[in-house]
Amino acid sequence: MTVAAAVVVAAVLEAAIGEPPTRLHPVAWFGSLVAPLDREWSRPLAVGSLAALALPLFAALVAVATVATGSTVHPTLGVLLAGVVLFLTTSLRRLLDAARSVVDDTETDLAAAREGLLALAGRDAGDLSPALLRSAAVESAAENLADGLVASLGAFVLAAVLAPLVGISALALAAAAAAWVKAVNTMDSMLGYRSKRVGTPAARLDDAVMWLPARVSALLLAVAFGDLRSLTRAHSWLDRVPSPNSGWPMGVAAAALDNRLEKPGVYVLNADAPLPTVASARRGVRRVGLAGLLSYALAGVVTWL
Repeated sequence: MTVAAAVVVAAVLEAAIGEPPTRLHPVAWFGSLVAPLDREWSRPLAVGSLAALALPLFAALVAVATVATGSTVHPTLGVLLAGVVLFLTTSLRRLLDAARSVVDDTETDLAAAREGLLALAGRDAGDLSPALLRSAAVESAAENLADGLVASLGAFVLAAVLAPLVGISALALAAAAAAWVKAVNTMDSMLGYRSKRVGTPAARLDDAVMWLPARVSALLLAVAFGDLRSLTRAHSWLDRVPSPNSGWPMGVAAAALDNRLEKPGVYVLNADAPLPTVASARRGVRRVGLAGLLSYALAGVVTWL
């Protein structure tokens, strides 16, 4: 029940705050540890492998120490701190706000839509049409449901369930698992590009870590859309997406909306359908939000039981 209470704390903070300012966000602090790796190295794979092992482990140890110390002061403080750790390693409200903003701006201010997409998806938006901007917003919302919420939330729950088997505090181990997954994902987002060999180990580790969350996210999206058949259609498009994981949630969104989702020159999902309208893109973002709420509810039920 204490772990379920921590999930509730995280969900309440997410609804009330969204995310703290960047200068106060521990994930941004972690990013400042990763940033110095982004340069030329004589042995980039060796450096990257060591960093991919050490830096997420450091983040996990900080989370363990924080929750364990709080629990020794008072059990309730331990629950609150575990909930705060989970909150800081997940993101939903900010994702939804950013995606909605891009979609809305495609009607009134294309320059603002393109600028907003840079923060949301990190792709060159200079030549994208309004429909392609909406496509990118829906794609990013669906993909980041897995990266930004389900991965860390799932790790939190799984670690809590397994904690009795290893004789470790469920709250401390759950917080450590969420922090570790977020650290791996942060390293991948900062370094996981083909041009950055030092980031290859982190990228490969992130691919492995995200395998299950991506598929769980796809299932949650299919339930949120009320269209389980979208899973079958998404599966048929997976070979069109370079990532081994992101095609699942994006494909479900494309199938359930019956829209084409396209990153020009990289992939096309549901190629025979039209690109999203404002109305369908808004619907897609709303369904991502509903899938996020379902993930919190599922996590709460599993940890409660």
